[in-house]
Amino acid sequence: MSVNTITKNNVTSLAQLVNLRQPVVSDGEILNPIRDRHQARVHELAIPTTRDEAWRFTDLSELTQVDFAPAPSVSLEASQIELNQLPEAPESRLVFVNGRYSDHLSQSQGLPDGLYAGNLANLPPEQKAKLADYLAQQPGQEEVFTALNTASFQDMAVIWLRRGTVVEVPLQLLFVSVPDGQAMITQPRCLVVAEANSHLTLVEEFVSTVEGCPDSQAMAYFNNAVTEVWLEDNAELTHVRLQRDNGSAFHIGKTAVTQARDSRYACHTLNLGSQLSRQNLDVYQTGPGTETTLNGLTLIGKAQTSDIHSTVIYDHPNGTVNQLHKCIVGDKGHAVFDGRVVVMKKAQLTNANQLNRNLLLSPKARVNTKPQLEIVADNVKCSHGATVSQLEADEVFYLQSRGLDKTTSQNLLVDAFAAEILQEIPVESLQTAIAQCVACRTISY
Repeated sequence: MSVNTITKNNVTSLAQLVNLRQPVVSDGEILNPIRDRHQARVHELAIPTTRDEAWRFTDLSELTQVDFAPAPSVSLEASQIELNQLPEAPESRLVFVNGRYSDHLSQSQGLPDGLYAGNLANLPPEQKAKLADYLAQQPGQEEVFTALNTASFQDMAVIWLRRGTVVEVPLQLLFVSVPDGQAMITQPRCLVVAEANSHLTLVEEFVSTVEGCPDSQAMAYFNNAVTEVWLEDNAELTHVRLQRDNGSAFHIGKTAVTQARDSRYACHTLNLGSQLSRQNLDVYQTGPGTETTLNGLTLIGKAQTSDIHSTVIYDHPNGTVNQLHKCIVGDKGHAVFDGRVVVMKKAQLTNANQLNRNLLLSPKARVNTKPQLEIVADNVKCSHGATVSQLEADEVFYLQSRGLDKTTSQNLLVDAFAAEILQEIPVESLQTAIAQCVACRTISY
């Protein structure tokens, strides 16, 4: 197949995807111009190929070969999401099913008055009037899948903290896909605005109703998710992003974060599901004294591909970034990490640490890693690095010499490798659940 043919097919596929739009929220003076602008942008673009530098390790050709239909409206019973409910958030949960807000599955009794958590349709007029200042206003909105989401998203989760609001309980945001009979596309969208001196822990999850672990095979679907976060002065957000789509799914996600003076953002990224997933995490520090923490764990096997791309841009002094991303790859899995930290000239006294560690559990597992530092300022402290390894024979032998069998010894070492990430997750039930996933998969290797 020639390059021209590939490009033509990708353009056609993208045009078909944007034509599947079925917005549930009513368009208006604010949304229509934004949607129209991004729809026009989509028609100018094509789905990336491995000839594009940013996608050279992630082949999307399988995605272009699937005929997707709009996700149907589905009503679930509470019992169907019971396993996905966080016990720490019984009265602080938003649920979207196939991209649409589910009022009867959502709970907000445990949330304070200073927080709005719901969908766009119910957003109070005071915040709706400010929507255009935040929605699709961050850099990178013109990227192909982000533009596709903006042109086509059906409904939107809005989480808006007023000045000084502190939320003591975690807020769970659950996006549920219900694959049934026809490959479908869903485009979850979320906007988080944390005004000055506010604080929240947000757990954002992408799951399906297919029973069993994310390895389960079922009808394919495509999750194209975008989350925008705005942190004003001294605001703080702890963000857990868990991707557990089923083993036939495609998942492409974009998280864009803008941090103002003295704000603090901590993201814990957990990627377990999908046959092919990609997350772009972009952080823009727009004030001095900002703190950014990026922790991540990728746990894949079989023929899964998981691609993590992150960018942090400093443009003010006294900022800090601490990033640690780990990948555990088994079978024929393929993990990609591309982390970029940009320190502009004004970002003096910056402190940046970036590390990517990878553990390969089989001879056919592979990883591509590319940590990057781009520094213009001269008074900074920055470091980065990457490691790719297998289980150390000496460590396995040491545990065996203490009476453990070989399999148990190997599993203990894998568990310990993941524990450094898991212990930082601020929700205990999630720590336990993901630790069980690690144990389950390592036993099978």
